[in-house]
Amino acid sequence: VEGLNLCTSGSATSCEECLLIHPKCAWCSKEEFGSTKSITSRCDFLQNLIANGCAGAIENPSSSISVVKNVPLSSKGSGQTHLDVTQITPQKVALNLRPGDQTSFRVQVRQVEDYPVDLYYLMDLSLSMNDDLDNIRNLGTKLAEEMRKLTSNFRLGFGSFVDKNISPFSYTAPRYQNNPCIGYKLFPSCVPSFGFRHLLSLTDKVDRFNEEVQKQKVSRNRDAPEGGFDAILQAAVCKEKIGWRKEASHLLVFTTDDVPHIALDGKLGGLVQPHDGQCHLNEANEYSASSQLDYPSLALLGEKLAENNIHLIFAVTKSHYVLYKNFTALIPGTTVEILHKDSKNIIELIVKAYNSIRSKVELTVWDSPEDIGLTFTATCQDGLSYPGLRKCGDLKIGDTVSFEVAVEARSCPAEDTSHTFTIKPAGFRDTLEVAVTYKCRCGCTGRAAPASGKCSGNGTYACGLCECDPGYLGARCECEEGASGDMHHAMCREAEGKPLCSGRGECSCNQCLCYESEFGNIYGPFCECDDFSCARYKGVLCSGHGECHCGECKCHAGYIGDNCNCSTEMDSCVSSDGQMCSGRGACVCGKCQCTEPGAFGETCEKCPTCPGVCSTKRDCIECKLYNSGRLADNQTCQKHCKDEIITTVDVLETDDPNAILCAYPVNNCVMKFTYLELPSGKSNLTVLKEPACSSAPSAVTIVLAVIGSVVLIGIILLALWKLLVTIHDRREFDRFQSERSRARYEMASNPLYRKPISTHNVEFTFNKLNKSYNGIVD
Repeated sequence: VEGLNLCTSGSATSCEECLLIHPKCAWCSKEEFGSTKSITSRCDFLQNLIANGCAGAIENPSSSISVVKNVPLSSKGSGQTHLDVTQITPQKVALNLRPGDQTSFRVQVRQVEDYPVDLYYLMDLSLSMNDDLDNIRNLGTKLAEEMRKLTSNFRLGFGSFVDKNISPFSYTAPRYQNNPCIGYKLFPSCVPSFGFRHLLSLTDKVDRFNEEVQKQKVSRNRDAPEGGFDAILQAAVCKEKIGWRKEASHLLVFTTDDVPHIALDGKLGGLVQPHDGQCHLNEANEYSASSQLDYPSLALLGEKLAENNIHLIFAVTKSHYVLYKNFTALIPGTTVEILHKDSKNIIELIVKAYNSIRSKVELTVWDSPEDIGLTFTATCQDGLSYPGLRKCGDLKIGDTVSFEVAVEARSCPAEDTSHTFTIKPAGFRDTLEVAVTYKCRCGCTGRAAPASGKCSGNGTYACGLCECDPGYLGARCECEEGASGDMHHAMCREAEGKPLCSGRGECSCNQCLCYESEFGNIYGPFCECDDFSCARYKGVLCSGHGECHCGECKCHAGYIGDNCNCSTEMDSCVSSDGQMCSGRGACVCGKCQCTEPGAFGETCEKCPTCPGVCSTKRDCIECKLYNSGRLADNQTCQKHCKDEIITTVDVLETDDPNAILCAYPVNNCVMKFTYLELPSGKSNLTVLKEPACSSAPSAVTIVLAVIGSVVLIGIILLALWKLLVTIHDRREFDRFQSERSRARYEMASNPLYRKPISTHNVEFTFNKLNKSYNGIVD
């Protein structure tokens, strides 16, 4: 057996412990087994024990199964007694399980034809269902006609419900006691509220159903939710009063137009006692505990419906369909259909729901022990297997489906413990009883010999080992413990507080006997050393480059590190150009660690974004295509360019974003190529077949271009000058116009006329007759 040996690594000290480790583990009960210097594990895989010479003395029990009762499946239901109708096979099996050893058996289920049907019609008689009551007054006759197309043995019953007759669920004031509809203009008269009332036991006289329906009157409750779950539970558990037959298929049709009260809602009315799941119908067939018990929970409903093999059909209005659809996921064997507001489609609804129920089979498990694991695999009508699935759908009446049931015990209970659990299809009365016992005890344990001579008369010999009496030690109980018992153990401990023989051997008279291991040798005076517990690299001990000595790797020459994975050789880091890691990294433990951004490869030789890469690729192109360049030597070219894949093309495509475009001059031309690094480590070079060359320009073309440029520039300058002059003239003209408009002249005056006479005043000073004069001369 390859890999970890779970049996030997478990350190089992008895046959029973060995059986619990793994279902493939076996125990060797042979007296002389293994060597005297080490302890060979008696708990091992079967083939290993045989190889070690233990054939004929091996304890290896396995799980077993026996079919106790297996009556064949029936094909038809009615016309036979209920004891003769069988819809599941086998009916009883016995399992003897070894922990962890899975065993399986096959279960077959068939929905027989013409199976008897009991249908109990449970109706909401709250005020909003008044129009529905009018439409079902002849329901019994019509429903019986339709159901007799599906079965020749049909019975019908009837019950009704409203809600608990306590506040705040109903009107409890004295004025409402006899007529809760007082003051309600739309419907002034109705009967008092009630929880549940059983009106008609299951009968094949459908006229009585019509009579009971015609007697009914609606009632009125205060809040919107109804007390329907109380009614469902009483209809399920009051089997004798309802009249459910053991040999019939049980259908409970629940019709309502509103949501239900659920567990804990009763606290609003002071009801704190949970529902007990019992029948509480009084002599008047009314629910007597309505004002004492809380509403039932969904879990309790599911349990009681399943116990009594009842298929619940929710017939509800469209506005509440989603809520009740969610309920079906929590209550096994339940279906939901949409009821018209006036219940006109009730017959079609019931027939559809019945066909839906009969078209599927789902297995349920009852009283399964906690230490038992069950796995189902369904094989439906398509012949395919569905692991993990325990139901089949889209079946026709008479179809047979099968289920593979795998059973595994997870642990060993107390000695002589047995369990029984039941597998049954949801809604069926047929069951499969599974009895479980456990194989947790080895056969050699029953042959134990007290005070055996094989144990020096000081212990019990069982399953190849000695269990020493108090005060004696050793593999054969040959050492007397006495007052020095602690000393015997101390000699087998490496230090105080550590386990005996490091937990990897047995202490026999002051000496450790180390266990054998499939991984290697355990050795040392305290079994503290081995040659397999050293550090590993990629699962290889000491990386394959060293030896393991007592938990430490001793590396071979040329390797270092805790797990010897680091090579000291650097030859593998030298690139083809003779540089260490192509000059783009460092050599660590014999491998290049690239430091240049974008560099990769064993020697960092790949680097699309590094400068100078184009020149390297160019050398390979020249040597491979043209046998030229600095690598023209064939051997050098093959060595340096072995990873280059070169392709020549007429037109170079440059739309690949991952490709690098390179170019270099060749004889006044340009050679272009692209290269792309492939995931395989190679490079894909795409090269033009011929260099791209451009022709010399014509002299005439140059002259004409110059002349044309000069003329064009001159025209542009003239146009610009003309534009500026025009702008200047317009500004001057505009200014002149503005000044003229501001001038104001008198009438009959000429602004250009000047008078012919001009006058000038001259100031002077002179002396006459010794007198001074100041004056003006004209």
